[in-house]
Amino acid sequence: MAGHSKWSTIKRKKGALDAKRSKMFSKFSKEITIAVKEGGGHDPDYNSRLRIAIQNAKGVNMPKDNIERAIKRGDQDDTNFQEVSFEGYGSHGIAIFVECLTDNNNRTVSSVRAAFNKFNGTLGTNGSLSFLFDRKGVFDFAKPEDKDFDEIQMELIDAGAEEIEVEDGNVNVVCSIEDFGNMNKKLEELNIEVESAELQRIPNDTKTLSVEEAKSVLKLIDVLEDDDDVQNVFHNMEMTDEIIEAME
Repeated sequence: MAGHSKWSTIKRKKGALDAKRSKMFSKFSKEITIAVKEGGGHDPDYNSRLRIAIQNAKGVNMPKDNIERAIKRGDQDDTNFQEVSFEGYGSHGIAIFVECLTDNNNRTVSSVRAAFNKFNGTLGTNGSLSFLFDRKGVFDFAKPEDKDFDEIQMELIDAGAEEIEVEDGNVNVVCSIEDFGNMNKKLEELNIEVESAELQRIPNDTKTLSVEEAKSVLKLIDVLEDDDDVQNVFHNMEMTDEIIEAME
């Protein structure tokens, strides 16, 4: 869990600070569009998937105009996206799970395979890594300063929180996939503004590498995340303090 939480924090900080912001806008625009098409209309009050997608977009400071354009595309655009995933190993035996939304499966397969090949990785068959990851609901938000946090924690535990971590004023809550909806509803009831609410694949166990070994894995992850068809990349590499410092 420690490695996962640190990686979430790194991605949040990077998303707010560096050139990957445009990639994150693209990711959430696509998710908003899909939510309108498949989730039941463009009113977030009646479309929970859209409500969460908008919430996540706001969490990375996506402009209101961008959000509204993405909603309109869901009403007007005939592009059909499909969800596909890829499983494989990066260098040094690190397991990597890639989730995509694509309108051209051949293009996506080709680019993901090329990325793995370039950085000495190997693609496996779907399901080959399922035993290494658990799918969980993960919520991130700033620790409320005007509320009793002990009471908040009790409410979240009642709603299904399995883990609650606080670091540098940020709160990370993990729940089962079955409790994802309940947790999101509970946070809304508590008037807590969530920065991100996502279903993530959390490794059952992590693998520790040296800084030099980790760099090659991180290069593969960066290339995958830069691909327009890729929505999420998960891995089981332990994000040690030394690796984090080398990234800064």
